[in-house]
Amino acid sequence: MQSRRQLLTGLGTAALGLLAGSSVARTTSPVAASGADQGPFPNVKLTGHDGKTYKFYDDLIRGKVVSINMMYAVCSGICPVATANLLQVQKALGAKVGKDIHMYSITLLPEHDTRAVLNEYVKAHGVQPGWTFLTGAKADVELLRRKLGFAFLDPVADADKSQHTGMVRIGNEPLNRWSMAPALGKPKSIAQSILSIEGKGARLPA
Repeated sequence: MQSRRQLLTGLGTAALGLLAGSSVARTTSPVAASGADQGPFPNVKLTGHDGKTYKFYDDLIRGKVVSINMMYAVCSGICPVATANLLQVQKALGAKVGKDIHMYSITLLPEHDTRAVLNEYVKAHGVQPGWTFLTGAKADVELLRRKLGFAFLDPVADADKSQHTGMVRIGNEPLNRWSMAPALGKPKSIAQSILSIEGKGARLPA
């Protein structure tokens, strides 16, 4: 079994490789199940745990500072630990979440994780407003996974859904600034990375 240090090191190395060859910003991609691939990101339709329908680019990304991770409700490994860690990130960012910064989690198992399932997950983990859990058509979620950089060149690793849950994509769409951070990193470090991407010079208390 990998230690936490080994896991984070491996995930960080994978992320650097993905970022080096990433086509996340300002590119086109194959048509998704919904046929919606507009602008720099797929404009696929997703459903939030709140029951609302969103267009990924128009409603969730355009003009916003965001953090995005992938998870699935029945995951018993890294997902619940990452969610708990990101709850501390949400707490550190305070009132900025939902206003200046938007947190999103996208399920890797949309065929299982319906809106109702994600809503129960949100309640069970004490997720606060400003952080939206999302599901959608399987092909659309797969397209987003690849466009956001949650993919591996090794097909064996890429087929293992647990491999895609250990990182957080952080972005400022208006400035086209994008980075990644380990989901199990120190919450204040992740929060400060988000603030740095925001570009307003905000700093967390020491």
